[in-house]
Amino acid sequence: MATYPPLADREIKNTICLFDVDGTLTPARRSASPEILNLLARLRQKVAIGFVGGSDLIKQQEQLGNSTGVDVTSLFDFCFAENGLTAYRLGEALPSNSFIRWLGEERYKELVNFILHYIADLDIPIKRGTFVEFRNGMINVSPIGRNASVQERNDYEKYDKEHGVRKAFVEKLKERFGHLGLTFSIGGQISFDVFPAGWDKTYCLQHLENEAKKPGGVQYTTIHFFGDKTFEGGNDYEIYTDSRTIGHTVTGPEDTMAELKKLFNLE
Repeated sequence: MATYPPLADREIKNTICLFDVDGTLTPARRSASPEILNLLARLRQKVAIGFVGGSDLIKQQEQLGNSTGVDVTSLFDFCFAENGLTAYRLGEALPSNSFIRWLGEERYKELVNFILHYIADLDIPIKRGTFVEFRNGMINVSPIGRNASVQERNDYEKYDKEHGVRKAFVEKLKERFGHLGLTFSIGGQISFDVFPAGWDKTYCLQHLENEAKKPGGVQYTTIHFFGDKTFEGGNDYEIYTDSRTIGHTVTGPEDTMAELKKLFNLE
């Protein structure tokens, strides 16, 4: 097991690199390659590293940790699952929050009922299963269903780009539930996320700000963020455009590696 300098003693001071997962560190819903994991380990000698993804920690373990058989919370200094609603620092859990607690059961039920009725009436080429996935900090909504195969996901992504299914769905939800203070964010190939305003990926930044308040803690003055859905409406947009971060748009894991090699002299 590799060892890393304490956070305060990294070669490049007060700097952290945060990464989206799908489409940035891994192909969508696939596993990270040994090449990118090796590069991240080398980067971690120089700066702090963390991931921030909308999925829960189990899915991130599957994508980032299972190929090595290592706990994902030991591969990164900071692990921000569900946009940071579930968070780990050096393997230790940080305070969490809950969408249900925030929204209330009755309003949550009304929202989910509307979504399921809408999907039932959608005329799209195929439907599979798990149309609404409840997570700690959000719900993930998929018109085709999260049980779709890789090929079905790829086919649906093309169909959605042409027909704007998710875009129209989101507009309808904004119209019906805009008063609840929710954000609707399209990400990945087949779904979109629904969460309280401010609970986008910028939510994780408060954990980094809290670092500076700890005895001997690090104040991260340079926060690099790498993501592929950095366009307006994409689920990386808010953190990419946040004044506290330096945003980098990437097209996939290979592009992420090329960018890191260039920025941090990791040839």
